Parts: sequence; C-alpha cells; structure tokens
Amino acid sequence: MTSRISAKKQRALEVLARLKALYPEAPCTLDYETPVQLMVATILAAQCTDERVNTVTPALFRRFPDAAALAGADVSELETLVKSTGFYRNKAKNIQAACQLIMEKFGGEVPKTMKELTSLPGVARKTANVVAAHAFGINLGVTVDTHVKRLSYRLGLTKNTEPVKVEQDLIKLLPQPDWENWSIRLVYHGRAVCNARTPQCDRCILVDLCPSAHLANAPKKTS
Repeated sequence: MTSRISAKKQRALEVLARLKALYPEAPCTLDYETPVQLMVATILAAQCTDERVNTVTPALFRRFPDAAALAGADVSELETLVKSTGFYRNKAKNIQAACQLIMEKFGGEVPKTMKELTSLPGVARKTANVVAAHAFGINLGVTVDTHVKRLSYRLGLTKNTEPVKVEQDLIKLLPQPDWENWSIRLVYHGRAVCNARTPQCDRCILVDLCPSAHLANAPKKTS
C-alpha cells in the first residue's frame, strides 16, 4: 500500500512539473479588482463560462462596486445584469444575501477561512478555494471543477468522482503552494488537449504518465 501511494505521489509531482513547464503562467481567468468582486464573479461562473462572466461583470461592478452596494441593490436589477450567466434569479439572490452577511457579520470584508466563507450563501468549497487563493494568497484546498475531476481521474490520481473526495485525494498528493495553480493548469490542459469526448493523446505531454491513454491506445482484441 505504501509503495503504491508513493508511486502515485511521484506521478502527481511529475504531472505538476510538466504542466508548469507547459503553462508557466496560471492566473485566475476571472476579471476582478477586489475580493468581493472575485467572490461574485465565481458565483456567477457556476454553470457558465468565465468568458461570459467577464462580459457581464464590468457593468455589474460599475453599478454595484462593493459589498455594501450589492447588499442594498434592487434584486430585480441584479437579475437583469447577470441574466445571461444562467440561473440568474438564484445567483442574484445568493450574491445579495452573501453581501448582506458580509456587511452584518464580517465588517464589510470577505472572510478568509473555509468555515466563514462557506457560511455565505452561494459559496461552496469550490468558490471558497478560488477566493482564498486568488484574493488572499491562501491555499485552503484544491478547486475541483469538471476539468479537474475528469483529468485527475484519467491520470489515475483519484478513483472518486465526487468533488470533495477528489479534492481530499489531491491534497494528499500535491504541495500546498501548488493546490490552486494545479487546478488552473488542468483546466487549461482539459480545454486545449484532454477534452471530454476526444482527448488528443497523440499530442499530450502527459501520455506516458496517463493510465487512461494506455488503455485508449492499447491494441484492440480480435475475435
């Protein structure tokens, strides 16, 4: 058991090193200026592309630039501003409720701990990890979205598909300073090479480390 875990960790570290070389810059792909703006943008990014969110937030933040403004906003106006991100009624409600709680309980500042962040409406572990890492430089965990879940499974670094369990597996394998940028680099790689339907194993720098690639490229049995 120990040797298997050790081999898996070595593989994870080699994957990390190659992804760092391939994607040396790994900034957050959401546009924001303050922690509360990042929190709002991340809430909006659920079931929506970052590109779409980045087209919506400039007008939103010009109208409601901070937690106080968002807490006191007319919710119907919020809904109109975020409508194109999908699920806009629920997102607008959560954004306003989260900002009201920030004003009432946290002195107008976005909190920094996982417990406090996830007490905010609309903020689960994924959003909390993004906000803590990019707004405050604190790696509380590994952000697990669909790309991270899929690629981590394909690479044999987890046997789980539930995001919280995938995160727990990855935390054991990766250095804490790399937790968030691991996620961003896997997202880049998932979009560019290892897409869901037709992964391009022939041009993947991780192919020799990937159990799924070996299975996909194995000779087909003939009857």
